[in-house]
Amino acid sequence: MVYKESRSPQQPLALSIYEPPGQPIPVSTTLRLTMAELPSAVFNDSSADWTSAGGDSRDMDVNVAYIASGFHQVWMMAATAFVFPIIPGLGLFYAGLCRRKSATTLLWQSMGVLGVISFQWFFWGYSLAYAANANPFIGTLTNFGMKNVVSVAIGYLPEPLFALYQCMFAMCTVMIMIGGAFERARLLPSMIFAFFWATIVYCPIVCWTWNAQGWLFNLPALDFAGGGPVHISSGTGALAYALIIGKRLEHNDPKRRFPKYVPHNPTLIFIGTWMIWFGWFGFNGGSTLNASVRTSYVLQNTNLAAATGVMGWSALDYLFYRGRFSVVGACQGCIAGLVAITPAAGYVPVYFAALIGFLGAVGVRLCDNINNWLRVDEGMEVFKLHAIGGIIGALLTGLFAADWVSLLDGATVASGWVDHNYIQLGYQLAEVCAIVGYTFVVSVVLLLIIDHIPGLKFRVPENQEIEGLDKHLLFEEGMGDYELAEALRAAGYLNSGGMLVSDGITGIELPAPSTSSAEESKDKAAEASGQITSD
Repeated sequence: MVYKESRSPQQPLALSIYEPPGQPIPVSTTLRLTMAELPSAVFNDSSADWTSAGGDSRDMDVNVAYIASGFHQVWMMAATAFVFPIIPGLGLFYAGLCRRKSATTLLWQSMGVLGVISFQWFFWGYSLAYAANANPFIGTLTNFGMKNVVSVAIGYLPEPLFALYQCMFAMCTVMIMIGGAFERARLLPSMIFAFFWATIVYCPIVCWTWNAQGWLFNLPALDFAGGGPVHISSGTGALAYALIIGKRLEHNDPKRRFPKYVPHNPTLIFIGTWMIWFGWFGFNGGSTLNASVRTSYVLQNTNLAAATGVMGWSALDYLFYRGRFSVVGACQGCIAGLVAITPAAGYVPVYFAALIGFLGAVGVRLCDNINNWLRVDEGMEVFKLHAIGGIIGALLTGLFAADWVSLLDGATVASGWVDHNYIQLGYQLAEVCAIVGYTFVVSVVLLLIIDHIPGLKFRVPENQEIEGLDKHLLFEEGMGDYELAEALRAAGYLNSGGMLVSDGITGIELPAPSTSSAEESKDKAAEASGQITSD
């Protein structure tokens, strides 16, 4: 028997039940459900002139229904605010990972996603994902423009708060996915792609997974906070983005004269990771949609998995780097642990959470050459960190979910192999296959359509790619001291890639490159890289 929480207006959180045929609800569980004081019980009291839509605030005080559960609202307001730093944190994380010459465009993209996806969610995203009259695959436009999203109860919460919290998830997912085409993509087509990707990829998958009408929800597949809708979909979308937009120019060089680029700013990566780890307490902790004992347990699982993720990744770094550690590796291990625990945080005991974080980081770290295997230039490694990490977490959820953990909220029951519910792993595998397949195919088709619209070609011209997106796509802005960089470039101390070539370390000096010719830029960059490699 499996009971699951629903994020749908159709079925409030504590009353959403999946009951396999021939397995009646135990009396103890029935008592748990009927004792829950839900605002919907007040709204459904027709004798008091309440309505299922939450009542008319001109005729009654709709807050009355939430008096007994107000502490749940307070926690969810805080959790919503906690999730928000993840988006700029991802911008900093990505900016630190890429080369200096294109780093600032990634900061702009984090702001662009905040704007575009907030509007998309208001416009029709929320309705397509969570409409109460959805079919098993997609919602309707019942709540188009947040129509009637006023005071109706979603579990213990008023619907506007629930909708805003879920908007944070949409923004995080799209921001993760956008990293697939760094250093190559124009900003305007990228934002148009983000809007429509959220519409036809993210929203349907959310409907499948968390809407009470969704087919994955009723299978049932267990996904506590977004292993599938957030991580697997964003990682797979990033892979499709990198595939369609093509390899960076230097990776097309048959002589392979270019070195493997290292992250240009570990400090930005560290700060971004700290913001992401902090935000994940709201990301996972708020996914209970209440302030219960289960919420506290989720926070414990989240923190521990991130910690063991750092340990697992750093242990392999120490082994592979012959006794040396990596700040960037530790940060990636933290994120791998967080990704792996996301689908499992509200279902597994704390000792399994520690194992999931560790195995997630180790599994992702061992896929270090995934881009070479797939022959795709996905340099941010979004697919590796998020899709592979999410798949590991989803499958381990099927193994380690224990009913007593989910019952800590007083209502939800979910079990896996440890409770002898062996079919659950099959359901988890079905979720993984469906999300990976749907996301990849639809993303590729959408990318090809947009790329063939006049004026919306994704790829920047060659000379802009070589000289850096910051110089051409932003107005006099760049990472670090922009004016100093331009002065050094004019004096011949910077090559076209933005690398200091007369710094007392490389010992290389080049004449100032011309910015008018892509071929000249490539020749200069190749010359510099060849000297570095030979040294």
